[in-house]
Amino acid sequence: MSKTKEEGATRRDFLKLAGTAAPAAVAAASLTGEAEAAKLPTDETRIQDTAHTRAYLESARF
Repeated sequence: MSKTKEEGATRRDFLKLAGTAAPAAVAAASLTGEAEAAKLPTDETRIQDTAHTRAYLESARF
């Protein structure tokens, strides 16, 4: 049996590309400016300040 060279990208080529593309994506994201996760939630999306939620938050502290 002889091995034939397949046309197209191989797994090794994919891993080479993935190894260089991930740091480039992080660098591009950091250079674009303000991240959306850094925005503070509005009053509509915050939990209500009640005795029940305060008790829960106090019990969840480390």
